[in-house]
Amino acid sequence: MAAVESQMLPLGTAAPAFSLPDPDGKVYSLRDGAAAYLVMFICNHCPYVKHVREELARIGRDYSERNVAIYAINSNDVSTHPGDSPGKMKQEAAEWGYVFPYLYDASQDVAKAYRAACTPDFFLFDADRKLVYRGQLDDSRPSNDVPVDGRDLRAALDAVLGGDPAPEAQKASIGCNIKWRPGNEPDYF
Repeated sequence: MAAVESQMLPLGTAAPAFSLPDPDGKVYSLRDGAAAYLVMFICNHCPYVKHVREELARIGRDYSERNVAIYAINSNDVSTHPGDSPGKMKQEAAEWGYVFPYLYDASQDVAKAYRAACTPDFFLFDADRKLVYRGQLDDSRPSNDVPVDGRDLRAALDAVLGGDPAPEAQKASIGCNIKWRPGNEPDYF
């Protein structure tokens, strides 16, 4: 597995707007009035995402009830990775119990706007849509025996929802690189 680290978008960055479809064609955008916004770049085939997808589903259940708007986005090129196609995304969401929208970024423009680099890559914004956390879910990796518990992301979510600043120590997420279409690679690598 070739691992790539997230780009660590500067804190305070405004959440880039998007309008993306789910596998059924329903279009989602950042909704108004949330206490926080969590944008996750994931996919179906990445071993790093497979390793944490149960926790992603738990976070969805735990925090969507607390007025956190949660969005998962797949930006991979499905011509080279057909296992990440919208039809397969729908199956993945149903199988793992995702209660958040799982959206397809066919143009890869949204991934570029967020400077997403890997799957999974996490971006947490406060109620004013300012970036307060970007980084890893927790210290667990497919290659270690650390339990998957979402500790780092959950601490940031709890802080924001409690009116406190997100933890200052933020470790880059690590995972598979986003599968860019040939000639569409971003300039931030």
